Amino acid sequence: MTVYFVGAGPGAADLITVRGRDVLGRCGVCLYPGSMTPTDLLAYCPPDAELVDTANLSLEQIVDRVVVAHRAGHDVARLCSGDPSLYSAVAEQMRRLDTAEVPYEVVPGVPAFAASAAVLGRELTVPEIGQSLVITRVQARSTAMPPGETLAAFAATGATLALHLAINHVERVAGELVPHYGADCPVAVVALASQPGETVVRGVLAELPALVREAGMTRAATIFVGRVLAAAGFPDSFLYSSARDRANQPESL
Repeated sequence: MTVYFVGAGPGAADLITVRGRDVLGRCGVCLYPGSMTPTDLLAYCPPDAELVDTANLSLEQIVDRVVVAHRAGHDVARLCSGDPSLYSAVAEQMRRLDTAEVPYEVVPGVPAFAASAAVLGRELTVPEIGQSLVITRVQARSTAMPPGETLAAFAATGATLALHLAINHVERVAGELVPHYGADCPVAVVALASQPGETVVRGVLAELPALVREAGMTRAATIFVGRVLAAAGFPDSFLYSSARDRANQPESL
């Protein structure tokens, strides 16, 4: 029997991968984050599957349910919002499953920042404007950030930022970023991407706190900061340039 950490995607049931949907369809037990999992997604589970809402469970309780189900002969799906590689607490679950000698696999999903970029209709890497994306969060009551991983340090690079778990700290975000990006730097915020209630605001960095307050955004939001959000007149990528020697170069950047 196997435990599957399945990326559920950003919210909409049809944004789970085909592999993720198929895994759900054959697992006898599914653990899911209740506050972030739409009912339509759970409909992919077998009718007789045991569904466990983990919203009020501790890490130890979650792992115990997984281990018990595995030892009872069930394949187990552990749904993670977005993609398991980002802010999913999968690492500590894997560590405990290793100790318990329980096998597991990871099924990737559509991360929130990618779904949000799709909503904005923007590519986050634009030739000669921005070629790097920093995905990070702010420090609040959650686990401490490692030394050196500060907004100011990332902002000093000029790279495009995608901020998670920061929607309730926009005053601080704007205050720390304006000295590096400038008050007129484009920003965009997408809340509840792909879900009912999806909300989008666009503006400049100095306006960020007011934009978020006026829109009533309080959760499940991604904040983007960077010049790529309003890029225009940039050169075409070399990828499809007519000047490129296609006979001797593979199709890559």
